[in-house]
Amino acid sequence: MWSTPTYLTQMQEILAGLPIEEIRRAGEILLEARRRGAQVFTLGNGGSAANASHIACDLSKSAIRDDLPRFRVISLVDNVPLATAWANDTSYENVFAAQLENLLQPGDVVIALSGRGRSPNILNAARLARKRGATVIGLTGFDGGLLREIADPCIIVPSDCMEQIEDTHLIIGHLLSVYLRECPIETPAPVVAVAGRREPNDGRS
Repeated sequence: MWSTPTYLTQMQEILAGLPIEEIRRAGEILLEARRRGAQVFTLGNGGSAANASHIACDLSKSAIRDDLPRFRVISLVDNVPLATAWANDTSYENVFAAQLENLLQPGDVVIALSGRGRSPNILNAARLARKRGATVIGLTGFDGGLLREIADPCIIVPSDCMEQIEDTHLIIGHLLSVYLRECPIETPAPVVAVAGRREPNDGRS
């Protein structure tokens, strides 16, 4: 039977089971993108769209530090007139890929959020990004769907509950934002904070 304590206990278990190496790699990719002045794009549907917008906001503001350039971040879910124009005139499966056609450059980063990893518009955008020489960071759940075959890294939340997957995606976004603001610039690999503790990567992971 569902209860608040059960939900929270499950969240603790999910956080403890997160793929730390994939999160570490995502942090490294974003740090390098900032150093190079590469663009970062976020995208998702429904609750994942809200998380995509939130992550873009945090990278644009919360991750600011004086000794590094600011992120160049665009949430592709936020331009409603443009997204609906592409959906109406072509198809909803094209709403993100069409926007990337205008903006994406080799070396850019796309953060693709999809609870099941199966949404056609997410997959189309991810495939275009890879074809154009961009890096795709996937945030998903369940078995990762087709997104796990395209994104590298692909952070798969160990859950089949969409609400808990979306909760965890936002936590991952906050984790990355805090790392990008706080990490020592000399550190070759990120220090990843998970579930209230900080774990240095000592090269053995």
